Amino acid sequence: PVSMMGDSFIIAIDFGTTYSGYSFSLTSTGEETDPRLKFWGKEIGKETPKTPTCILFDEHGEFMKFGYEAKMAYVEMRGENARKHLYFECFKMSLYDVTIKAANGKSMKALKVFTEALRYLKEDALETIAANTEGRRFIASDFTWVLTVPAIWDPSAKQFMREAATQAGIVTKGKEDKLVIALEPEAASVWCKKLPAEGFITENRGGDSLDRSPGTQYIIVDCGGGTIDITVHEVLDGGALKELHKASGNDLGGQTVDKKFKEFLREIFCDGLWDEYESNYPSEVQRMMYDFMVLKQVNEDVQITCPFNLGKVAQKKKDIEEFFETVEGASWNDGSIKITKDKMRSFFDESLNSITKSIRDILSKDFRIEFILLVGGYAQSKILRKHIKNQFGRQCKVLCPYRAQEAIVKGAVMFGRNPEVVASRKSAFTYGIAIRERFDESRHKAGKKFTITNVEWCNDIFRKLVEIDEDVGWNESREYIFGPIEADLTGVTFKFFQTERNNPPYVDDWGVEEIGSFILDMPETKSGMNREVKVEIRFGSTEMTATATDIDSMAAASITLDFMIKS
Repeated sequence: PVSMMGDSFIIAIDFGTTYSGYSFSLTSTGEETDPRLKFWGKEIGKETPKTPTCILFDEHGEFMKFGYEAKMAYVEMRGENARKHLYFECFKMSLYDVTIKAANGKSMKALKVFTEALRYLKEDALETIAANTEGRRFIASDFTWVLTVPAIWDPSAKQFMREAATQAGIVTKGKEDKLVIALEPEAASVWCKKLPAEGFITENRGGDSLDRSPGTQYIIVDCGGGTIDITVHEVLDGGALKELHKASGNDLGGQTVDKKFKEFLREIFCDGLWDEYESNYPSEVQRMMYDFMVLKQVNEDVQITCPFNLGKVAQKKKDIEEFFETVEGASWNDGSIKITKDKMRSFFDESLNSITKSIRDILSKDFRIEFILLVGGYAQSKILRKHIKNQFGRQCKVLCPYRAQEAIVKGAVMFGRNPEVVASRKSAFTYGIAIRERFDESRHKAGKKFTITNVEWCNDIFRKLVEIDEDVGWNESREYIFGPIEADLTGVTFKFFQTERNNPPYVDDWGVEEIGSFILDMPETKSGMNREVKVEIRFGSTEMTATATDIDSMAAASITLDFMIKS
């Protein structure tokens, strides 16, 4: 368990698919004030709690800019210049790729793109705090850092983010506990639980706030740009939270809507015209997409200003008005593209249907859910909120905080101060390790038999550590006692497996997948076969961690669990 220092300085980074930001708290214990936010976009006349997750590198792969500044610099670039630079946006969804493609088609290692983005946010946070503390200079190690990730991400993705944060200088080897990984919907839940009634949008009636009394059950739907991430909580005595249903969701967040809009533009400007425009004027397309992001929040007919160059490219084929004669839902209106409310709503269909299905699956179970909380930047869309109210408003109260986009990063600060606020979680899978046992022909498959110094062993046995859907306390661990199969063995590699089955017999059975490994050192060989090591693995916190204890000497060491980054 991570114990926090008396004066606990915390910085939480919400690294989103579409937008990123951070929040911080410099309080002494006992005086809990609201976490403070950095506001972005002053240079372009905006003041937003997050900045676009965009990053710009020069042609040699050197970091140049992040956020609005990267976006603006790229939007202003023309032709050859734009083609030279590496500009990445919405790259969080490419986490499982070894390399990521920039807008100009060139690639860069994913770890470098993520590392430079986190390094920028780290430096900016330290500068912002110094400016707010009469010039007292802080360094990264003065803080506990919290990094948010989707709850539906697997251990390899969390490990990747931890590695990027380490390379970015947020934490150093040996001080790993100064970086807390928080799950996005959980952080939002922690924040919403303390909001008063006036903290929620009231669209048509008196203010509702979330009931905080023990036994209250609610669904948190974190509607992000990339992921829809859903968690179900029950409030326990004393105010801690218990997860009732393992994290669920998908990758059909707000970006899906933007993609559908782009497909529609491709349909209007047919015969390859849109593709030509997009490759010649990438920065103008950026600007149109930016306008669309803003219009996505309303529930009415919208108009998007058509860039002059698009008109010029179109004109080569036919008058721009003529492109609109064959499409439904859009018309040309004196320099603007007008899109009807119904057409706009259709861009949301796939995403909203997926959210509806996920919520319905949960409500069909045996819970007593009273509230649905909508958080995240995409929840700022009226179309989304109205849809969820129409679907579920009769069963549950649907709540959305006023500043839906800030709930995650502010809740992450509170989570960093008190990680045990989520007292127990559901295991997403059955996890186990591969072990060997003395061969027993009444139980074991003959094909699994092998012999060492005249002893018959059975290979590939699945040893279950935790079962799918099992409740695991945040500080509870599962243990396995291990002895060597050879007297002079000085170390063993264990492989980790996951499955949706409850307890398969062997690790190479159907439905069992290898996800990682760890090395167990047993350097002291004088007791030969009579050595025992206890391996304890924690499954109940946001990341799996492990320790090994040599039972003779009671010396304990933490074990590095290495999950395979899928690539």
